[in-house]
Amino acid sequence: MRRRELLLAAGTALLLTGCTALSEATDAGVPGAGPGEPAAAPPAPAAPGPPLPPPPGGPRTRLTPGTITALPGPGSTMALTVDDGADPEVVAGYIRFARDTGARFTFFVTAHYDAWTTHRADLLPLVESGQVQLANHTWSHADLTALSAAGVASELRRAQHFLRDTYGVDGTPYYRPPFGRHNATVDAIAADLGYTVPTMWYGSLSDSGLITEEFLLECAHRWFNPQAIVIGHANAPTVTRCYGQLVEIIRARDLSLVTLNDVLLPPG
Repeated sequence: MRRRELLLAAGTALLLTGCTALSEATDAGVPGAGPGEPAAAPPAPAAPGPPLPPPPGGPRTRLTPGTITALPGPGSTMALTVDDGADPEVVAGYIRFARDTGARFTFFVTAHYDAWTTHRADLLPLVESGQVQLANHTWSHADLTALSAAGVASELRRAQHFLRDTYGVDGTPYYRPPFGRHNATVDAIAADLGYTVPTMWYGSLSDSGLITEEFLLECAHRWFNPQAIVIGHANAPTVTRCYGQLVEIIRARDLSLVTLNDVLLPPG
């Protein structure tokens, strides 16, 4: 019965949202498309086979200050961006995914979660090599539009200091406002701290909370496209059982997973 209820919930969510990016307007900490249920199985290994293709060569695109929702220009790259980090085992799963497949992606770190300290030793070499990029998703995932100017600065600055002290990077110029909520005031405060590129998305795995594998893969099939910025979350275990299928989609579409730094240059 639990299985049937979970599938019905996911199907209802699919009808209501169509896996749209808008379904992630309230990204971390908000329930997903199915009722809560503890994970019963360990994360599945990534798909066997050759590593995913490296980033394409050629010059990187110089950005201008302002919000981005996709990678500029034509191409065959895709930026998978993974938010939050509420579940240490999912962060560990993404680290294994990177090691096993050569996948490149960007973590948007909510810095107060223990996962980022717990897994520092395993994640740091990937950060130092450039395979995994870290960017700022604030300290506690507060709605920045509901805070004072001092509160906005504190959220971003605390995360900035954590990233610098723990990993030797500060995530600039990219920040992702929690829930996707920002305005001109928030962006100006962020820019003063070096975060001149609010980074949104056009495509979502819709996995801020627990969902079914079927629903997550429906979203991947819809949104894994050339030049897309796709949002996922390191909060619930479903994705750790889908890495093999995600790799198959990426290979079938001849996509190259990239970090933001692989293809973009900070505003001049």
